[in-house]
Amino acid sequence: MRIGIATRNMAAWSSTQVREALSRRGIPYVCFTFPKLVSQIGHKPYFRVKDVNLQNVNLLEDLDALIIRPIGRGSLEELVFRMDMLYKLEREGFYVLNPAEAIEHCVDKYDILAILEDNGVPVPRTFATESVNEAVAAFEELGGDVVVKPIFGSRGIGATRVVDKEIANTVFKAIAFQHGVIYLQEFVPHGHSDIRAFVIDNHVIAAMRRVAEGWKTNYSQGARPAPTTLSKEFEDLAVKAAKAVGCKVAGVDILEGPNGPKICDVNSQPGWKGLQMVTKVNIAEEIVKFLLLELKK
Repeated sequence: MRIGIATRNMAAWSSTQVREALSRRGIPYVCFTFPKLVSQIGHKPYFRVKDVNLQNVNLLEDLDALIIRPIGRGSLEELVFRMDMLYKLEREGFYVLNPAEAIEHCVDKYDILAILEDNGVPVPRTFATESVNEAVAAFEELGGDVVVKPIFGSRGIGATRVVDKEIANTVFKAIAFQHGVIYLQEFVPHGHSDIRAFVIDNHVIAAMRRVAEGWKTNYSQGARPAPTTLSKEFEDLAVKAAKAVGCKVAGVDILEGPNGPKICDVNSQPGWKGLQMVTKVNIAEEIVKFLLLELKK
């Protein structure tokens, strides 16, 4: 058995944890970035990449599965191409974790919230439009306190809280000028903290409260992880959200608002450095254990 790890940086903390978990089980692996992957059509091998010894690796013949950790940044064309390759791998019967469809849903904030709502999962009130005038009207309808986010983004990067109509108008015009989609969401008062639930195979294996100084609660933005025990309601909600978008492994973010819990994001390529600090569960071991069970099916 040999496992592939597609990662932006093989020395990154979460990628290192996965590599160590595989090594403890004596399972060899190959790490590579997507830009190093070559796809061929009309002749084989369909996918090849060089390993650390600069030897060509035929993904379909030499590997048993591929862990996406994570898909990485890129232009729209690069990201679409990476997704196309994952779909092709799956059509060839190759196991990808997470599934390509789940990754595709989760990188698109509009798409994921629409799917969650379709499945009865509570989400914040959200507007998406290409019209500045409609965005300004939405800003007022949402109470004049919104979070503007890039549709494609993560870790809170690019998210801005706006409480002034003139500033909102300026921000919306800037987005429209760049041919972007204006995506604004009601600000949900949450006391400077939220919950991250880590779901594997329809079970919450660990959770934490992310405590921040301001309204952004991303660990990468400086929030402090704190241990927490989830109620059955919150566990069920996290599992329902992950299942709705087809994630086998997911980080589900829950806001505790005045009108009840709201799912604000499902991350198909979650990091877990902060969570690992406050849980006894070895998350990388659980991911590898799940992968091996899947390959036996």
